[in-house]
Amino acid sequence: MTTYGITPTGVLRSEWHKLWTVRSTWITLLTAVTLVVGVGLLMGATYTSDGGDSDVDTVVLTLYGSQLSGIALAVLGILLTAGEYATGLIRATLTAVPHRRPVLWAKAAVYTGVVFTGSLLTALLTFEAAQILLGDTDQAASLTDDGVLTAIAGNAAGVTLLGLIALGLGAALRSVPGALGAFIGGVMVLPEILGMLPYEAVDTIVRHFPTQAAGALGSATPLPGAATPGAALVALLLWAGAALAVPAVLLTRRDV
Repeated sequence: MTTYGITPTGVLRSEWHKLWTVRSTWITLLTAVTLVVGVGLLMGATYTSDGGDSDVDTVVLTLYGSQLSGIALAVLGILLTAGEYATGLIRATLTAVPHRRPVLWAKAAVYTGVVFTGSLLTALLTFEAAQILLGDTDQAASLTDDGVLTAIAGNAAGVTLLGLIALGLGAALRSVPGALGAFIGGVMVLPEILGMLPYEAVDTIVRHFPTQAAGALGSATPLPGAATPGAALVALLLWAGAALAVPAVLLTRRDV
């Protein structure tokens, strides 16, 4: 038992309850699932062996929708933190948990558990459903093929860690529009701009940016010019850790 009778389990339970009682949670999660499944089935239904996607990794092809669902899940992460500042609920939350940081850790833990589990199950379902349509093509594959399960798990991990970065931005900036702009501009657009620069050192740095690292994690075969899965996972963990460390420090230094 800690000061004020607040326990880590109690804080986790509170954040779990808040997550599922907000309508935006259901909307964003349903949107994310629909995008992954819908795009996966579309890719399977329209694919032809003599088309331009024959050299695309099978897992990447069937889970193209995760690139779009990642935006929806990033919005969920931002709403989970910055949304409380917008509604004023954060005052009650931090009054109940005066040490503050356990609130951030609980939000991150609940988000990670929900998003990773949901993303993994959705990816598995989408891959299997798409393979029914791809069975007679050169993209036919199964979960037992080398690297497939690892790539599917990597896809779920990548989406989850990108969302944690968004969650951290929301907690640091305390503004839903500001955090969303920072995520889109800094995480998604900036590396694309930097990648246009004709410098090898810049290319090396860019391949370890969040979205590029997430892409490397979700491929069953090595992607040309991408980081290795191990390096990509480490990079994403460091980005997510940094994104959460900043608001963790600010929580104890700023007023509500």
